Amino acid sequence: SSHGVFSICLPSLLPADHSATVRGLQSIFQEQEMTETVHDTEGHGYLATFIGKNGRFAILRVHSHGLVTFDLQCCEGDDITQVDNLLNALEKKLKALLHGNVQRVKRLPALQRGAEVDRYWPTADGRLVEYDIDEVVYDKDSAYQNIKILHSQQFGNILILNGDVNLAESDLPYTQAIMGSGRECYAGKEVLILGGGDGGILCEAVKLKPKMITMLVIDGCRKHMRKTCGNVLDNLKGDCYEVLVEDCVPVLKKFVEEGRTFDYVINDLTAVPISTAPEEESTWEFLRLILDLSIKVLRSSGKYFTQGNCVNLTEALGEYEELLGKLSCKVDFSKEVVCVPSYLELWVFYTIWKK
Repeated sequence: SSHGVFSICLPSLLPADHSATVRGLQSIFQEQEMTETVHDTEGHGYLATFIGKNGRFAILRVHSHGLVTFDLQCCEGDDITQVDNLLNALEKKLKALLHGNVQRVKRLPALQRGAEVDRYWPTADGRLVEYDIDEVVYDKDSAYQNIKILHSQQFGNILILNGDVNLAESDLPYTQAIMGSGRECYAGKEVLILGGGDGGILCEAVKLKPKMITMLVIDGCRKHMRKTCGNVLDNLKGDCYEVLVEDCVPVLKKFVEEGRTFDYVINDLTAVPISTAPEEESTWEFLRLILDLSIKVLRSSGKYFTQGNCVNLTEALGEYEELLGKLSCKVDFSKEVVCVPSYLELWVFYTIWKK
């Protein structure tokens, strides 16, 4: 079903004004053959629902503080022109009834619920975004997570893991930022990539002639993210790289025991948790563990790169920066803010090194 919404703000209304306003609208609902049911709000303004032909359902609410809201739900196949005409007539009539006392009118685009293709995905700081998604390319549960790849007309294929937008084919700025934004020389260096199953980091790093790249990943996107990964995930071994399809924690612990070290460690496993609430504690513990192990396999002159989160999540980012001061080895850090196209928000990236 789709969902048309508009709201009007005006000075406070008395109960007598509510009934006068609603009476003035009744002719429009009668023309549309919509049956009204008035609900008791126990003195909190006026609330009525309307049921019409073609499965239309509407909610009219007049609040005492002056907000009037109207929500109209209709089913697929309904006459959109008729629906628009109804909303236009209501808006025009309300403005006339309220004698120019309207401070603001806001009409929102229709929300589509229950569609075959889900176009709505929240930003990290909880705002709802409607993407121009037109196709579900891939949707499967692996042993570790749900993996979706959806096609966007603007951003190309978008990788979504457990409901979080991870990376789109448009998002080269993300890959560049998590590799140091072109300021590093990877030639002849040893590199460890944690995660990055979209293949973007590996694809870009191979071009920079490193000595060897070791990549630890649990799920890869070889087939449907070709613009991001090129052909590097076609084989698990190349001239200067090896992809290990393994959980990174035991492998990192093994590297620590063996004394193996790297010039660069790039952690693309997970963003900083969005809150410090108790339910996020396991993710924070995982971050601490990965950080500690990664710094132990980092050479004294090496650098550790990772994503943070949305720039608006200042509390969570502050918690992460405090965490950096509590590692077993003393570190320093810098950060950079980058606009990642498909995220539709600014994203923080960290560079960390040993003191």
